[in-house]
Amino acid sequence: MRIAIGSDHAGYELKKYILDRLGSKYEFLDVGTDSSESVDYPDYASLVAEAILNGDADLGILICGTGIGMSIAANKYRGVYAAVVYSDETAALAKKHNNANIICLGARMISYGDALRWVETWLNTEFEGGRHLRRINKIKSLEERVCGQKSR
Repeated sequence: MRIAIGSDHAGYELKKYILDRLGSKYEFLDVGTDSSESVDYPDYASLVAEAILNGDADLGILICGTGIGMSIAANKYRGVYAAVVYSDETAALAKKHNNANIICLGARMISYGDALRWVETWLNTEFEGGRHLRRINKIKSLEERVCGQKSR
């Protein structure tokens, strides 16, 4: 499994922390940013979303100050399902019920230890399917109807 990871300046230190702690366990594609110098989060959300849609990564992690901006930007891509996580339960349910292929973290809102635990929880949780698949398929139908093309 290859995981694309990106952050803006607010998430840079947390991104480094995650890579330091999990880099030997998982294969990461680090799309930047590479410092705490101010950058625009939509640029990095796009890089992670495109890495998934192009097949360069299976999943993605996005980190900004709150996680909200990254999730908004990433969710503009058909076939991307980016969820802001903020607890053990939301980390698990993002995958279990929503089959989120990207999680978004708010570096200014959470502890590094929590973030690391939530990433591992999300990575190690399986999608349940069943009634949740029916709901995901309804989201895909919305994408097709509203955006005019089939989702990936």
